[in-house]
Amino acid sequence: MKKFAVVLSGCGVYDGAEIHEATLSMYAIKKQGASYEVFAPDIMQHHVINHLNGEEMPESRNVLVESARIARGKIQPLSKFNPAAYDALLFPGGFGAAKNLSTFAFDGTDCKVNADVEKAVKGMHEAGKPIGALCIAPVLLARILGKGELTIGQDKGTAAAVEKMGATHKNTHHGEVVFDEANKLFTTPCYMLDADIAQIGDGAENIVQAMLEYLG
Repeated sequence: MKKFAVVLSGCGVYDGAEIHEATLSMYAIKKQGASYEVFAPDIMQHHVINHLNGEEMPESRNVLVESARIARGKIQPLSKFNPAAYDALLFPGGFGAAKNLSTFAFDGTDCKVNADVEKAVKGMHEAGKPIGALCIAPVLLARILGKGELTIGQDKGTAAAVEKMGATHKNTHHGEVVFDEANKLFTTPCYMLDADIAQIGDGAENIVQAMLEYLG
């Protein structure tokens, strides 16, 4: 049974992991006969957003603690991730990827990436193991690796940023997966497009299927 490591960035699209993408990715992994374990960095969120009105809230939350909501408590600090123990690495999207796992939401192409995220990506890449990213999360791969063919959908500004960081961008539609064979990268747009939950399910299922087919 192939084992995925799924990295979350909090809980909720505006300040953490996108819940639909995270949940449907885990569902797709199990449905297709693989297993997963969940990780998140043990750091404070950049900020907390009221998901009802979009306003910032005067409180602080921990990314690992919030991610544990999605993982039903079964989660590990990303600092404990060991590439040798997993066949694949997967990043659901959500603003947490651009606010907590990196500073892309604020600094664009000059963004910094969380040290544990960078270590995990480089470790898997050096081991020749597949890495998947949904929605906005491919910007992490562009920044860390500085190469590869990726997709974030069709947003021109984000696509330009991906290319400025050294990667190549390919426009995609709902459910499409871009596979960079040379770098073992798999990306799909999900909510970077105007999508509904069924289309998110298609994207999650397709990227997991593509990664498992690669792993054989």
